[in-house]
Amino acid sequence: MAIYTKEEARKILEKALSFSKADACEINIGGSESGNIRYARNTVSTAGHQSNQTLAVTSSFGKKSGVATIDEFDDASLEKVVKRSEELAQFAPENPEFMAPLGPQTYDESNSFIDATANITPEFRAKVAAASIEPASAKDVTAAGFLNDTAGFSSMLNSNGLFAYNKSTNVDFTVTMRTNDGTGSGWVTRDFNDISKFDSDRAAKIAIDKAVMSREAKAIEPGKYTVILEPAAAEELLSNMARSFNARTADEGRSFMSKDGGTKLGTKIVDERVNIWSDPLNKEVPTSTWNGEGQALKKTSWIENGVVKNLAYDRYWAQQKGVDPVPFPSNFIMQGGSASLEELIKGTKKGILVTRLWYIRSVDPQTLLYTGLTRDGTFYIENGQLKYPVKNFRFNESPIIMLNNLEELGQQVRINGNLVPYMKVRDFTFTSLSDAV
Repeated sequence: MAIYTKEEARKILEKALSFSKADACEINIGGSESGNIRYARNTVSTAGHQSNQTLAVTSSFGKKSGVATIDEFDDASLEKVVKRSEELAQFAPENPEFMAPLGPQTYDESNSFIDATANITPEFRAKVAAASIEPASAKDVTAAGFLNDTAGFSSMLNSNGLFAYNKSTNVDFTVTMRTNDGTGSGWVTRDFNDISKFDSDRAAKIAIDKAVMSREAKAIEPGKYTVILEPAAAEELLSNMARSFNARTADEGRSFMSKDGGTKLGTKIVDERVNIWSDPLNKEVPTSTWNGEGQALKKTSWIENGVVKNLAYDRYWAQQKGVDPVPFPSNFIMQGGSASLEELIKGTKKGILVTRLWYIRSVDPQTLLYTGLTRDGTFYIENGQLKYPVKNFRFNESPIIMLNNLEELGQQVRINGNLVPYMKVRDFTFTSLSDAV
């Protein structure tokens, strides 16, 4: 097994550190057990299991650092990898932004490990595949999907006395359903720490229904439309926006968060209904309570009532600016409402339902303008009903404009380790049509 207990990990780390002769030394150890199943053309194609473990040593002399890794943890191997990192450090150039390792820290107890997820069996994975393949075949639809489950740990120890440890589990699932006439496509993604929250039958049904409904899509004119963005679509744009909450790029005038030689900290940038925060202890999207530098992660507000409340400062930039570091978030959570997708559709006179966005590229970092395409189920809404499928669009849109054009927020859904609500947005800009299904 590649997953070590806190005590086992600490024993290996302390043994490795005992060989260090560097001014500063940081050692990270991690391991995982993961299983997967992949299927296409309504047939399982591959299935497997992986067990991985690695130890990385960073040795520093002054501002010169070297890194070496190994996957054998006997005493001779540990001494060898520490010596190698020290040799590499001697040849490295000085890092002008070098920061000495942190001292001891206090961390909250993470809730990111679930036993049931760590104990997923090959038989369970096969049932997930069957839950897609069998109903797809019955509906003249072809399924292609992938399930991957992982249980792992990470731990670190440094020469200044810091020790950290965390265990986590995760399961990722995605399935694409294509009608056999090639004109319809549906798609679903799911991810959880806790496998008991995953309903493979329901996920497959949603994708199949969208594939069948999206047959023979009609072309409508591009332009500005009221849209209902499913969380998978909205998350793509929001995650790009989240990267702009970097104090350094803002201070240096290189991002949307730059303003008149300073930053937009304290500035209202979006609708007052927008509240976004991060929280490693959130029960739906738990993460480790420390980051790669050993900094403690706490609940942090990023946008409150539309106002920028925090920007992320790494340790070096915080030192330059004379402020406390603010670690980058390990997840983001956007407050939603109570409306279901069905209720949002019912309350829409005219609009477009977007399942997902893809092939997103930056057009203008200063305005956060992005372009990309809709995919796998795009539908025209009229008088509270899905009337017919429409051909996919290319869009040009900024998440900032999107969050200023909010009409209604719906229920939150977990997507890629984040919590994102359904959103109804007016004047979403579609610039051209795409023939891709």
